[in-house]
Amino acid sequence: MIEIVRFPVDGVTVVGHLHLPEGPGPHPALIVGGPMTSIKEQVTGVYAAALAARGFAALALDHRHYGESGGMPRQYEYWRHKVADLRAGLDWLAARRDIDSRRIGAAGVCLGAGYAAWAAADNPLVKAYGAVAGYYRDPADMQARDATSFAARVDQGIAARRRFEATGEVETIPAASLQGDAAMQTEDTVDYYTRRAATPAYANAFAVMSREHFLPFDVQAAAPHLDVPVLMIHSENALSPAWARKFHDALATPKEIVWIASRGQTHFYDDPPLVAAAADRLATHFGRYLQG
Repeated sequence: MIEIVRFPVDGVTVVGHLHLPEGPGPHPALIVGGPMTSIKEQVTGVYAAALAARGFAALALDHRHYGESGGMPRQYEYWRHKVADLRAGLDWLAARRDIDSRRIGAAGVCLGAGYAAWAAADNPLVKAYGAVAGYYRDPADMQARDATSFAARVDQGIAARRRFEATGEVETIPAASLQGDAAMQTEDTVDYYTRRAATPAYANAFAVMSREHFLPFDVQAAAPHLDVPVLMIHSENALSPAWARKFHDALATPKEIVWIASRGQTHFYDDPPLVAAAADRLATHFGRYLQG
């Protein structure tokens, strides 16, 4: 069963889909973070449904600035808002009578692994964390590789934000495209967002002002703040396996990293056997640590 839910975050309405398992509660629950620009009908909805089928209530959100949720400007990938939305979602779950507030976890896919990690960090509500094909961004490594390009894109974001503040104009580029400037420029992301997961609710756009905060967003820095058991599921063909290993090495909590073969990154988003394999692993992990 899917329940449409709404709750306020800083005065803005956030809309989500709560996927509920069969049977009476109170249920163990998870919040699911997803890739940049994505909406609840895409990756997070796929994993929320899979986890609900395995006995967990799972909440997939449209973050502020995206989908059915409020927030201006649109298509603004601002990590502080995304983390705050997830934390508010965790609070909302804990307040429901059909949710066991003692058995709540956080999961994330791709960049959602980073958002979920920061939402779980130092958060007493979260008892376990799991990630699938996480994009464990390392801005220090990125700057060491190409400091000039990194700084130029941050400056581009600052200029776009100042233009928005002065004129109300939101400069956008495609979220996924192989032509020109775009936020995601690999064949599998373009195939996913423009074909496999294309839906009228999804806008293939990215506010350029996002780059002011998106480029410096540090997922690696979250690792020392996680004090709950961690499961990481990754592939040598997913995004930045070296960063996944670095994040895993920095964890000082019960941890496990599982390597599953995949053709690429986005195949974890919607390939049925791959989703099932990842969801089975997540269910085992959360089942172990979200016990009553």
